[in-house]
Amino acid sequence: MLTGSREAILRRVQPISIHGQLSLDVFYSYADDADGAVHVARVGPEAVPHRLDHGDRVRLDYVLGQVIAVTRLDQTS
Repeated sequence: MLTGSREAILRRVQPISIHGQLSLDVFYSYADDADGAVHVARVGPEAVPHRLDHGDRVRLDYVLGQVIAVTRLDQTS
């Protein structure tokens, strides 16, 4: 996907420090293929809401094929 959004299921979030700069590796599967491959995106902590849990439904926002933001979706939708 070049630009847009896609729903996913969160698998885990792993903090990583590179030269003292904190980033997060976000592991996810696409919602329409929940048992499929697990993908990973590296984003800054400002792009991810606090207290995400394994199994949360999220929306991934893409620009030029890269995840730039993760948003928790309401569990009732």
